[in-house]
Amino acid sequence: MENKLTLIQANILLEHDILQDGFLTIENGKITCIGKMTEYISSPGEKVIDLHHESFLSPGFIDVHIHGANGADTMDATPEAITTMASALPKEGTTSFLATTITQSPENIEKAIRNVAEYRKKHNIPGKAEVLGIHLEGPFINEKHNGAQPKKYILKPSIDQFQKWQDLADNAIKLVTLAPEIENASELISYLADHDVIASIGHTDASYEEVVKAAEAGASHVTHLFNAMKGMHHREPGTAGAALLLDQLTAELIADGVHVRPEMIDLAVRMKGEEKIVLITDSMRAKCLKNGRYDLGGQDVIVQDGKAVLEDGTLAGSILKMKDSIQNIIRFTKLSLFQAVRLASTNPAKELKVFDRKGSLAVGKDADIVVFNPQYEVQMTLCRGEIAYEQ
Repeated sequence: MENKLTLIQANILLEHDILQDGFLTIENGKITCIGKMTEYISSPGEKVIDLHHESFLSPGFIDVHIHGANGADTMDATPEAITTMASALPKEGTTSFLATTITQSPENIEKAIRNVAEYRKKHNIPGKAEVLGIHLEGPFINEKHNGAQPKKYILKPSIDQFQKWQDLADNAIKLVTLAPEIENASELISYLADHDVIASIGHTDASYEEVVKAAEAGASHVTHLFNAMKGMHHREPGTAGAALLLDQLTAELIADGVHVRPEMIDLAVRMKGEEKIVLITDSMRAKCLKNGRYDLGGQDVIVQDGKAVLEDGTLAGSILKMKDSIQNIIRFTKLSLFQAVRLASTNPAKELKVFDRKGSLAVGKDADIVVFNPQYEVQMTLCRGEIAYEQ
């Protein structure tokens, strides 16, 4: 019975509604029972955490686009770097993530993906955020919208190159950001879609028509909507306009109020609906650390007053925490807490095809749980049943 933990007197954000004054029981890392307190019967030896009717239980957040945190970056290519990220992220409610690469030399990308593959085999343990795979951001992008991706390492899309990397990654690459207008991109998009890898449109100058063709070829995702892409114009909807209009595309949003104005975030949520938006952080190693200079893909990044920029002022990822993203999206839009957490849990879980075990609070699923107080601050995070953070 020592493996049994029950959270009682909580408001539980279920898949379709909120269960008030409920309890949730965890055994061996899985959710085994959810019910009303009137139905709760304690067991000998069971550990009980009383939340006193004040707290909300939410599914853990899944960050599909994150480069680093707390001084570590995916491109460091060490087990320690991924461990640092996996240990830091539960403090913001993130219980699983895609370790995200950057446009770099093929050798450095290979080191990073080998490292993630090795980490997933040996170190992906409960009590830390789970690495669900890799987001390959670049190098198959358009230099016109490279953002903070180093131009000199940009490559033409190549199925052969991707296959090599996917083999090295032990099939861990789950999402690829690429520019669909570049030569050979359409073939790669079709290949990715056929092999159950999400093809994401990003760092691109694609026209509306080119995005439509990409979606027809199998693209289903848009990387950080509005950032590093062709914007909207009344005579050319551009990449951003197509992203808003095409129902088959799910769009990422960096909801820090810096990358995208709050009004544009509100517009995106209204246009796409709450099932087609995924909240991401796109954070780099300076997250959790103080102002200063940091490295991103071999480039100097200056972090000051909530912004991370290159020397020329270009935004270079973020220092956004997922818990702040949830609070911001509630302030910027008409979404409730119940709706907002779906953008960071249910939606990415469905996209990554892990909704059978993550993305909602339901019996049989991993006990990836965030405990919020009434001010929507994270009180506690459980990763696969183990307390990974406690305020």
